[in-house]
Amino acid sequence: MKFYKPTSKSRRHFSTVSYRGVITESEPLKSLTRGFQRHVGRNQQGRITMSHRGNGNKRLFREVDFKYDKKGMKAKIESVEYDPNRSGFIGRVIYPDGERRYTLLPKGLSVGSTFIVSEDATLEPGNRLPLKKIPVGTFIYNVELRQGSGAILARSAGNYAQLVALEGDWAQVKLPSTEVRKVASNAWACIGSVSNEEQHLVNFGKAGRSRWLGIRPKTRASAMNPVDHPYGGGEQRGGRGRRRAITRTGKPVGKGQKSRRAKKYSNVFVVSRRKVGKSKTSTN
Repeated sequence: MKFYKPTSKSRRHFSTVSYRGVITESEPLKSLTRGFQRHVGRNQQGRITMSHRGNGNKRLFREVDFKYDKKGMKAKIESVEYDPNRSGFIGRVIYPDGERRYTLLPKGLSVGSTFIVSEDATLEPGNRLPLKKIPVGTFIYNVELRQGSGAILARSAGNYAQLVALEGDWAQVKLPSTEVRKVASNAWACIGSVSNEEQHLVNFGKAGRSRWLGIRPKTRASAMNPVDHPYGGGEQRGGRGRRRAITRTGKPVGKGQKSRRAKKYSNVFVVSRRKVGKSKTSTN
């Protein structure tokens, strides 16, 4: 981490991840980039489904490989780069046939390191192999839900999942949220944990830095009118006026409340629900 001297009010608590000595390239490979339109909290109808998102600096999309369909070929890392669209570092790798791709880097790999996607791969950081070939208790990331679907789980900076059991065609994986979930045992996963583990320690220091990242200002619900939020109304400052915390639309949220839908399609795969509230921090 890099901390700054308090030369101004916004600098007093300002901190960033120290990229010096980690990032080796400042410009991405043009053939692996493209422009894109961010959703900024809107759905397909253009309606806001997630508040306080919008604006921010323009971003260039990096084509990151989550399929890992080049099996049995050692990939060599050419550069370590910053990706504005994700919290972990990405690396430009080159395969023996000359093809270059971007991939999400694990902790411990640097320029010159190699990894391989194979059923017979060794248990080294970055190597990718099926869950049924991985010993129980191993930390993994870039986990598939089913074979060939591409990496979906445990992709944020510093995150990892843990293989806790293997039973026939199913593997039980403990996710970063503490939820234990069934995943097909022939699905693939990478060994290790995602790079940039200090990301969660960053202090923005000022409101403007949030705006650069596309995070818009938030209004306290208790400061709204009753027509705009269940917490609104009342004289002067007051509490939310109800026992349980709810969203603008009346759904339970936070404070240890269960918010998963009772009929969600994936409920049958959940072995153990995630821990919420203070108990979550005590179990990690």
